Amino acid sequence: MRRSVRAILGVALVGSVLVDPPCAPQIQETEAASSGPGVDNLLAGRFAWRAGPPLISCPESTTDTYIAIKDPSVVFYQGRWHLFCSVIREGAPYQTEYLSFPDWAHTAKAARHILPVHRDGRYGAPQVFYFEPQGKWYLICQAMHDTWDPQYAASCATTSDIGDPDSWSQLRPMGALPADGKPGLDFWVICDDRAAHLFFTTLDGRMWREETSLDQFPGGWSQPRLALQGDIFEAGHIYRLRGIGRYLALIEAQSGHGWRYYKAYLADRLDGAWEPLAATADAAFASMANTEHSGERWTDCISHGELLRAGYDQHLEVDPAGMRFLFQGALDRETEGRGYGQITWRLGLLEAR
Repeated sequence: MRRSVRAILGVALVGSVLVDPPCAPQIQETEAASSGPGVDNLLAGRFAWRAGPPLISCPESTTDTYIAIKDPSVVFYQGRWHLFCSVIREGAPYQTEYLSFPDWAHTAKAARHILPVHRDGRYGAPQVFYFEPQGKWYLICQAMHDTWDPQYAASCATTSDIGDPDSWSQLRPMGALPADGKPGLDFWVICDDRAAHLFFTTLDGRMWREETSLDQFPGGWSQPRLALQGDIFEAGHIYRLRGIGRYLALIEAQSGHGWRYYKAYLADRLDGAWEPLAATADAAFASMANTEHSGERWTDCISHGELLRAGYDQHLEVDPAGMRFLFQGALDRETEGRGYGQITWRLGLLEAR
């Protein structure tokens, strides 16, 4: 059942704590037209954000040493947020963790569960959605295992109960094909009424797309096709703009205002041409140039993130009138002299201003 982003994804600043509204009325299945200054600014490529305090950081533990929590994917379902993210811990492989909480004010109290979906392997950069044609929740991620051929692949796990971290199946490769000899990373699935589309980047300025029919998903992928080429890097995430019927691609870039920042592109259809919307360092979707801090500055970059959606199914709809962006951040001084896997990433929320 789809719900309005203003009803269930809206948050407000109370003091310095982000909280959610107490109830979430249902909306009609018919798509309401979006309008207002937020929509006008989006279509004109004008973005301005306010960064709240860090919402989720590495927990203190006597048995585990967390280094980073990153790569968030999140949905709101049955009165709770369901958050999946990559975690890096000393002495453990790259893994995916699950947290659930009723509102953003309770993130620090949420129980943390390493998903038991890939024993003795690396798995991260998750994406989660409900695939209506099969009545299943899907977790998409990049994973690696010595017994696979190839050993690194786009992978998926499924469950009928998103709230039970022990209910997920074991990860299995999806059969996606490498692009120009490169396997890609940060795999992302979005569906229209005809097909499922798999997007990924290859760290060389290119984003690729493969597709399969809805009845063959999660297998049957086509040959990769070049979707977009430019000064882009990774974490290409695509959404359908509710009430507009167009698609928004957000892609992480490097070396702009901040070490990492996000660009935006628009397309009329998932297999169409992507046109720049906010795709330069000086006019970006989200960067240090268009972000204010509501409190103490805790990040000098906007890295791998997820828009808060207006639903939870395979169409990945967002309300363009009230966008919020959950992202990973870190201060420049926390990156100095450290490899990427030693950066102490935390998660925070951008709110449009």
